[in-house]
Amino acid sequence: MLYYLFDYLNSNFDIPGTGVFQYISFRSGMAIIFSLIISLLIGKKIIRILKEKQVGENIRNLGLEGQIEKKGTPTMGGIIIIGAILIPTLLFAKLNNIYVILMLISVVWLGSIGFVDDYIKVFRKDKKGLHGKFKILGQIGLGIIVGTTLYFSDKVVIREKVIPEFEYVVAKDIYEDEIPVKSSFVKESVKSTKTTIPFFKNNEFDYAVLLKFLGEGYQKWAFLIFIPIVIFIIIAVSNSANITDGLDGLATGNSAIIGATLGVLAYVSGNAIFADYLNIMFIPNTGELVIFIAAFVGACIGFMWYNSYPAQVFMGDTGSLTLGGIIAVFAITIRKELLIPVLCGVFFIESLSVILQVAWFKLSRMIYGEGRRIFKMAPIHHHFQLKGYHEAKIVQRFLIVGILLAVFAVITLKLR
Repeated sequence: MLYYLFDYLNSNFDIPGTGVFQYISFRSGMAIIFSLIISLLIGKKIIRILKEKQVGENIRNLGLEGQIEKKGTPTMGGIIIIGAILIPTLLFAKLNNIYVILMLISVVWLGSIGFVDDYIKVFRKDKKGLHGKFKILGQIGLGIIVGTTLYFSDKVVIREKVIPEFEYVVAKDIYEDEIPVKSSFVKESVKSTKTTIPFFKNNEFDYAVLLKFLGEGYQKWAFLIFIPIVIFIIIAVSNSANITDGLDGLATGNSAIIGATLGVLAYVSGNAIFADYLNIMFIPNTGELVIFIAAFVGACIGFMWYNSYPAQVFMGDTGSLTLGGIIAVFAITIRKELLIPVLCGVFFIESLSVILQVAWFKLSRMIYGEGRRIFKMAPIHHHFQLKGYHEAKIVQRFLIVGILLAVFAVITLKLR
């Protein structure tokens, strides 16, 4: 909203300083500052309200150190994160940008699902919360919205290569050669289901190729494979973030690291010069997403003020489902979703540990007559707790791993 106000003032009255709102870097900086302030200021008030309403976490006794002490800690703190994302985005982003609209829808949609789940757990005293099938249906619904919009909207295009146009000038040397000087870019926008695939020299992959067996004209049926992939990614990452949210600051800290990395990737993908230099696909208008992800990072860091060990508030499913969904949708919009196993490596390992634990328990029961375990407890962060590691140390080390994976994800732009 402020963008449009200052753009009007700059265009009509030429007031000094109003033109700075044209710069993505300035608006991103303002977004992260505002989100930090909002999360810190309203966070304390919301925690107090949650305590007054006795919105406390119900803790199952799993025999973990320090677990019982957490009983009664206010939950549903994801409201703080959602507010700290939405307000700065509405203030500083271009609200007619199709990508920003999708991100705002994702926040409200998944935040609502998580809120209903937490509400049932806390106020209805049902530990199971919202039935799993309804959560999945909600995530599928968001996947359909995101997938169909990205596939069918005329505003969603890519420029596979930013081809430089050259002007030739006569060199002032003894050879009188003509030297090409880059003067402009030829920008040809196309609709495509291509995405970025890491570690390959030609780092682009078209989902439509998976339907090549249909014969000539198979490209027009690409939505049949693209939309289900979008749905799968949203479900997988959203639930992985939910699983990871088991220790104070673990999901929040990793989300901030992932968000900062996605911001870098969005900036270079939405900038013609950087996209040309890095030889990656240029995606027009995705630069505006940097404002959104800046607010996301600020909200996560601000929430960690209250969520770091020992936590004063838990985010609940209101926060964890939203954080994972945001990361998934954002990665899809900037065509970097195949980097998720690397970038979201901590989320991936947490989910994989649960899958392996359950699968091996069932298989070993069939083979040996009794269920056996790979880990002392899953998700894997509880495994380390039972091995005697302090909760704060586990979180710190997981965050270090998250930072290493984030750096690796960035360098994959040139690592082919």
